[in-house]
Amino acid sequence: MKILRIIARLNVGGPAKHVVWLTSGLNPEHETVLVAGTVPPGEEDMGYFATEQGVTPRFVREMSREISPRDAVTVWKLFRLFLSEKPDVVHTHTAKAGSVGGVAGFLYRWLTPAGIVGRPRTCRVVHTYHGHIFHGYYGPLKTSLFLRIERTLANLVTDCIVVVSEQQRREINETFGVGRSDQFRIVPLGLDLDVFADWRARGAAFREELGVQSDELLVGIVGRLTEIKNHDLFLRAVARFVELHPTQRKVRFVVIGDGGLRQELVDQVSELGLAETVTFAGNRTDPESFYPALDVVALTSRNEGTPLTLIEAMANARPVIATAVGGVVDLLGDCISGERNLPYVICHRGISVPPNNAEAFASGLARLVTDVRLREELALNGLQYVEQMHSKERLLDDMRALYRELGLQT
Repeated sequence: MKILRIIARLNVGGPAKHVVWLTSGLNPEHETVLVAGTVPPGEEDMGYFATEQGVTPRFVREMSREISPRDAVTVWKLFRLFLSEKPDVVHTHTAKAGSVGGVAGFLYRWLTPAGIVGRPRTCRVVHTYHGHIFHGYYGPLKTSLFLRIERTLANLVTDCIVVVSEQQRREINETFGVGRSDQFRIVPLGLDLDVFADWRARGAAFREELGVQSDELLVGIVGRLTEIKNHDLFLRAVARFVELHPTQRKVRFVVIGDGGLRQELVDQVSELGLAETVTFAGNRTDPESFYPALDVVALTSRNEGTPLTLIEAMANARPVIATAVGGVVDLLGDCISGERNLPYVICHRGISVPPNNAEAFASGLARLVTDVRLREELALNGLQYVEQMHSKERLLDDMRALYRELGLQT
C-alpha cells in the first residue's frame, strides 16, 4: 500500500513530529511519502527532525498556511504528484493540507491527466485534525469561510476523519457540524517515550544554564510564541502570582520557544516588572533535558487539539496546569478534588483552569507551588497514563488498524 501524507508545513509543534513518526514508523510495510509546504519567515523549521528520523519530505513551496491564489498551483502540483505516485491513501494533516489535499484528491479520483472525467480511481482520503481553526484564530468572516470549506470537503471527499481526543470529536462534529458521526475515528497522539526514559538523571544542566538554584522552583511554558498559545495570559498570571505571594519561596519562570510575538512578550515582561523572574530560553531541540529541569509545566492556550507539550511533560513526570480547552480536558482527566469554590479544578493528571482567567491561573499555580504532595501525585498519574496511552508503538498500531478498517490491507 502506498500512502501520500501531506502537511502544510514542518514548523515547530506536535503535528510535524506526528507526521514524521508515522512516515518513518510505517515504512517499509506501507510505502509512505511525506509532502510538506515551506515554513514561512518568522517560524522555526523542524526539517531537522525529519532528517534525524530518516525521512526525506517532498516540498511544494506554494503550499502555505493562509488562503492565497497560489493554492490553485498547490492543488495542481498535488494532483500531478498523485498521478505519478498512484497512492492508495491520501492522508492530510492540518487545515490547509486538508483543503488543498482534499481538492487534489477529488480531482485524482475523477479526472484523467487531460482533465476529462473518467472512471473513478480507488483512493481513500483521510484527514487528521490535530486541532481546529473554528475559534481563537481568525475573525468571524474568515472562520465562517473555513468552516464551510471543511464541511464541504467532509461531505464530498473525505472517507475518514481522525481526531486526537473525544473532546475534539464533540467540538468538530457536534458543535461545528463537520462530517457525519460514522466518519470519525479517535487516534490519540503517540510519541517516542524512549527519549525520556532516563528523565531522573537529566535536568541539572538546563537549570544551571538558567542560574536556577536547587532550592528554587522552576515553572515553564513550552510552545510557539503565537496568539493561539496565549503567552499574554501566562505572564499576567505570573504577575498576579508574584503580587499575591511576595513572601513565597522563590519561584522562577521560563518561556521555552520562539515566534513572532517574542519582542512584544519581552516588552510585556518589562512592563509587569518581571525581568528578574521570567527568562526567555528560545527554541530548544533537547526536550529530554529541559522538561526534567522544570518543577511545573504550564499551558495557557485558547484552543488545542491534544498538546504534545503536556504529553511530553507527563512523560517526564512533571505536574501540569493548563487551560481547559479542546483535548486538554481529556488529557487532564476527571476531577479528583471535593474542594468547592475554587477557581480551578484539580483533575487526575493536572490542574484545569478556565480559559483566559489570569486570577484562576495564578491561584492554581500557587496551589502547585505550595503543595509538594499534590505535585508528586499528579506527576505520577500523568507518567502512568502517558506510558499506557501515548506511546509511538500504540499510535502506529492504531493507524495500521485504521487502514485495515478502510479496506487497505496490503
